[in-house]
Amino acid sequence: MANDERSAGEERGAAEDSIVWREEAGKFETPDGEAFLQYRLVVQPRASSVRGGASPAAMDMVHTYVPGSKRGQGLAARLCDAAFAHAQRHGMRVIPTCSYISDTYLPRNPAWNELVYKADEPKHSSTSSSM
Repeated sequence: MANDERSAGEERGAAEDSIVWREEAGKFETPDGEAFLQYRLVVQPRASSVRGGASPAAMDMVHTYVPGSKRGQGLAARLCDAAFAHAQRHGMRVIPTCSYISDTYLPRNPAWNELVYKADEPKHSSTSSSM
């Protein structure tokens, strides 16, 4: 199959492969570490889990950064693709604190809205005081 015939799902999968998850740092980043999406985990009540089962946390996506020299290459969207896919695989909700995610990424990718933490869901508390 030619590259231009690849499905959107395959393209997203390829994009996610080039993003590194650094759990200890609370980041998804490019292999060189220059572009990143920073998150923090927050305690989430079981009742608001995406799949209805137990979920340890929600991901508060707090900051997305791409250096000027790498802008315009779709890196911020690729970082978000990887982070949202990770949250979905782990049954977590997403809190889109970062303005890029809430104002640009989610309107362009409405399928991910099902993961977004809703204001009427039970309150959550931070599991990490730093970041």
